[in-house]
Amino acid sequence: MASCPQPQEETLQALRDMANRLRIHSIQATCASNSGHPTSCCSAAEIMSVLFFYTMKYKPTEPGNPSNDRFILSKGHAAPILYAAWAEAGDVNQADLLNLRKIDCDLEGHPTPRLSFVDVATGSLGQGLGAACGMAYTGKYFDKASYRVYCLMGDGESSEGSVWEALAFASHYKLDNLLAIFDVNRLGQSEAAPLQHCTDIYRKRCEAFGWNTYVVDGHDVEQLCEVFWQATQVKNQPTAIVAKTFKGRGIPSIEDAENWHGKPMPKDKADSIIKAIESQIQSNKNLTPQPPVEDVPEINIMDVKMPSLPAYQIGDKVATRKAYGTALAKLGHANDRVIALDGDTKNSTFSELFKKEHPERFIECFIAEQNMVLSRSHVAGEDGPSQMALEDVAMFRTVPNCTVFYPSDAVSTEYAVHLAANTKGMCFIRTSRPDTSVIYSPFENFKIGQAKVIYQSANDKVTVIGAGVTLHEALAAAVELSKEGISIRVIDLFTIKPLDQATILSSARVTEGRIITVEDHYKEGGIGEAVCAAVSGMPGISVHQLAVSGVPRSGKPAELLDMFGISARYIVNAVKSIVAS
Repeated sequence: MASCPQPQEETLQALRDMANRLRIHSIQATCASNSGHPTSCCSAAEIMSVLFFYTMKYKPTEPGNPSNDRFILSKGHAAPILYAAWAEAGDVNQADLLNLRKIDCDLEGHPTPRLSFVDVATGSLGQGLGAACGMAYTGKYFDKASYRVYCLMGDGESSEGSVWEALAFASHYKLDNLLAIFDVNRLGQSEAAPLQHCTDIYRKRCEAFGWNTYVVDGHDVEQLCEVFWQATQVKNQPTAIVAKTFKGRGIPSIEDAENWHGKPMPKDKADSIIKAIESQIQSNKNLTPQPPVEDVPEINIMDVKMPSLPAYQIGDKVATRKAYGTALAKLGHANDRVIALDGDTKNSTFSELFKKEHPERFIECFIAEQNMVLSRSHVAGEDGPSQMALEDVAMFRTVPNCTVFYPSDAVSTEYAVHLAANTKGMCFIRTSRPDTSVIYSPFENFKIGQAKVIYQSANDKVTVIGAGVTLHEALAAAVELSKEGISIRVIDLFTIKPLDQATILSSARVTEGRIITVEDHYKEGGIGEAVCAAVSGMPGISVHQLAVSGVPRSGKPAELLDMFGISARYIVNAVKSIVAS
């Protein structure tokens, strides 16, 4: 291996001085807000100094430049030192540091992508390395670019299983452009971290996961410069830096002391603490980051179009989960930035169809879902409740700016995949295992937030709203009721979020305010509650909800629909009861 170029002593001293300036900024910012985590910042000061002002290649005036090295602060509570680094680099106004955590300031308590230099929010510990793996995978295998990815983690968060899932992923895919730094400062929030300063155990664990690993004094800038450079020379292995540090480093009587997590320095002691740190600063040498290698390819992911219409005919029997896989594979031909991830379920979600046609863009994450964003296949049936949770719609409805699709046949599923590919923000597509009839023509037009009235007459008595498998039960109920002279209107929601309030209200007015919702989901947070919210405050409208009550069990889909009162016969009974009342 080539020898590491030795930085001049003047540069090393400037890096030490920068670390102390970052400490001071962090202490001042948290004192001004009277909240925050200055001791967690201080343990990482030298690491941040060397990374941002010696090792990383980026343009300070262009934080979003796609060729920049990436940095993820997984220990997001140390946000003040990240803001301080960008203030010293020039992208953040230093005066704004004193507005930390204030309502009108974007420098929040933990990093969020509201800031141009933050790629992923890291309020929840244990998530950063998984995101870094995705960035590194993209850089190595898709962009084929020079940028590197750096992830700074706390020792406390290494208790999270997601960290070790990410370590396994990175090793398996030989992400040699990824560097993870463990800030081993010994102390957690309420007591010492499990391994305290046993850095050799961290080293052995990382090596056991296949990582090239170094143990260093995390406050020695010369050692940090050397190992960060050595990591760039390693091929086919990610690198871990186990840095022994001290929480509250540089703060008299607080360094390595317990019960200081998340506490700003007392205002009556802040000035003396800052003066003590300032006394160690020997120069104001300007440190300029190295520019990146501009070799990221231009990409376009806007207006992705399907190459052809859906190849289904009305009456075909197709599971929507299979239609999802088929649509995904088709979409892959439309744009080479369509990528599929799977958690060893590709023969169930049918993403194997994508892998067959686009193997270079298929990422197998194995059974480590923390490393991926998964389009979920809803599989009510024989596998039982531990495999088939019924609270998914509720969970995704609560996520801001998340679009929730629940297509009811193969055609609408293909359109959902297409729309999701062109929608900003998170999308969730709920698909089903049973074969269901195709009810839409390939020429049908679908839009987000636009429901379909698929069964109606001038004499409709009740509006029945469903999606997915329950829509087919509602259609069956409509046919059965028509034999008895009772007409109902059936609505296919298509998207549960956003909800088509206008169609629901107009149909409710026709049916004298009578609405029935039917869903293979728990009552809490699902279609019924979404519809109730949409009609809230509207006089003369009542909503009767048919939903799953209690934890289901293994059984045939038809048996389960009947057992939990959401089959066609229960819809028929509910309609008759409402009409008779």
